[in-house]
Amino acid sequence: MISINDLDFHFGSRTLYDKANLHIKPKDKIGLIGLNGTGKSTLLRVLVGEYKADGGSISMSKEVSLGFLNQDLLSYDTHESILLVAMQAFEEALNLQKRIDEILVEFENNYTDDLVEKLADAQDRFEALGGYTMQAQAEEILEGLGFTTEELQKPLKTFSGGWRMRVMLAKILLQKPSLLLLDEPTNHLDLPSIKWIENYLSGYEGAVIIVSHDREFLDRTTNTTVEVTGGKLVLYAGNYSYYLEEKEERNLIQKGAFDNQQAQIRAAERFIERFKAKASKAKQAQSRVKALDKLERIEDVANDAAKVNIKFNFTVQPGRHILRMEHVGKKYGEKIIFRDTHVHIERGDKIALIGANGKGKSTLMRLVAGQEAPTNGNHQLGHNVIMSFYAQHQLESLNVDNEILQEMNEAGSRRNDMELRSVLGSFLFTGDQVYKKIKVLSGGEKSRVALAKTLISEANFLLLDEPTNHLDMQSVNILIQALEQYEGTFIVISHDRFFVENVATKIWYIEDFQLKEYPGTYAEYEQWQEDREKAAKKAGLPSPSAPKPLPKPEPVKETTSSPSTSKQKKELAEVEARIETLEKELAQYEAQLADPGIYNNAAQLKDATLKFEQVKKELTAQTRRWEELM
Repeated sequence: MISINDLDFHFGSRTLYDKANLHIKPKDKIGLIGLNGTGKSTLLRVLVGEYKADGGSISMSKEVSLGFLNQDLLSYDTHESILLVAMQAFEEALNLQKRIDEILVEFENNYTDDLVEKLADAQDRFEALGGYTMQAQAEEILEGLGFTTEELQKPLKTFSGGWRMRVMLAKILLQKPSLLLLDEPTNHLDLPSIKWIENYLSGYEGAVIIVSHDREFLDRTTNTTVEVTGGKLVLYAGNYSYYLEEKEERNLIQKGAFDNQQAQIRAAERFIERFKAKASKAKQAQSRVKALDKLERIEDVANDAAKVNIKFNFTVQPGRHILRMEHVGKKYGEKIIFRDTHVHIERGDKIALIGANGKGKSTLMRLVAGQEAPTNGNHQLGHNVIMSFYAQHQLESLNVDNEILQEMNEAGSRRNDMELRSVLGSFLFTGDQVYKKIKVLSGGEKSRVALAKTLISEANFLLLDEPTNHLDMQSVNILIQALEQYEGTFIVISHDRFFVENVATKIWYIEDFQLKEYPGTYAEYEQWQEDREKAAKKAGLPSPSAPKPLPKPEPVKETTSSPSTSKQKKELAEVEARIETLEKELAQYEAQLADPGIYNNAAQLKDATLKFEQVKKELTAQTRRWEELM
């Protein structure tokens, strides 16, 4: 498909590519990896013609069509619905649809054989292009990426940047180019959408090049890895996990060859130094000097695996109970986010809060932090708890006129400059880099500064909302090591499964407007969810994780009468008593269905689910009757 030969590319005096080579074949699924700043996104822009190479050549077959997803698409703005924007992928079919409509109008005044033939040709071509199914295709992909059916008719202009990026991704996927170029496609996706696109790409018939820092995503979507390093494109014939193993083996071989060569060089240099002044050995010494000059030097293995060694000193140790929230509800107007939710956090808990966007994860974090008050319920912070909250808006709170070291000094950690420089070194700021102004830093560098500030604070309870956004794999690994050494308590929101698996010992998820907890790692949680789904399917029941909307209460009927008679008062008391009984029964069935053991017994699972639905239905009816009586 595409052949890159001896590619040279420079940004000013900085060399990104030096005689780089790569051949892309049909159906290749390539993960393009490397440290930030090595030129991964630049290569994609060179391929689509946005940037011109300084040297070398790129040959491309005429049949190759390119689809490029990049962060620049966030700026696209229109009043058209997101469905129509996605359907722009079918440009030829949409033009044909207009032509067909025009011909049908012409038929009213000019019904000729020639016009009939034109209509037939247009309709045949329209069908061949998938015109009759293009709306259904667009709806399927948009809904797979997380949009509801009702949202499809809303204008693109009304959506935030992350959701607009999903629309642009849908449009590119619908174009079905022979080569998909995806630059950080998971940045604005939640876990369900990431899993959907993984399944989509696994069956994609064309070739794909993906730039991503999500190693789990790369493992599931690629069969080849290309590392950008030292100005070259180094090929590995497998996914990211294969690359890690293969690179380690290559590094061992290279290290051995380097050490052997260095030993030979030292021996030759000693010989030259010893005998260069002796007439009898001078010729031999001169010969070895020439041999050393001609020697092709083997480079030492570059160690890019940064090690973190941060000592967390808490001047104040918290009590056993970090936070308790009881019977918490949260509403925005009529929109319910949580109902009767309980939050219990103990000292030392390492919690990951996962799930689809829009479920209330960030809202829950703000409730925990006390930045928002619940609509009802209570919030009780434990004894001696000092909290620190990291979210993306923390990047905006950095003083852009400060130098990095100065910004760290203002974090109030009472560490000296030597200690702060050591922490910054762990976060890849070494030497004079600590004197860089915040305003010249990239998004990823600002994230690292904000995270370092959060971690060196005196906080013994951390709230981290999407801390891995904008971080490359090396920086994510640094954050993992830092949190492994952190002895306090934390909650983290993340869609990076590798990160979650390595830092969390408890998984929180939101289901049926309530917070639920799985006491284990992410891998164990995934297996448990898979077993639940299989058991429910086998029993012919709906998915346990499928949303169960709250019953919408009917409007209270206006009446001039009141329950003043003894009969009405008696009925009201009976209804209230019945509601109390039903709520207890419902709680019992919820507890049964939350027990993983029940999913091993299909008959018991079916019986509990049917009773749960019956009780819930009666409770809804009794609640409506109570409203009427009141």
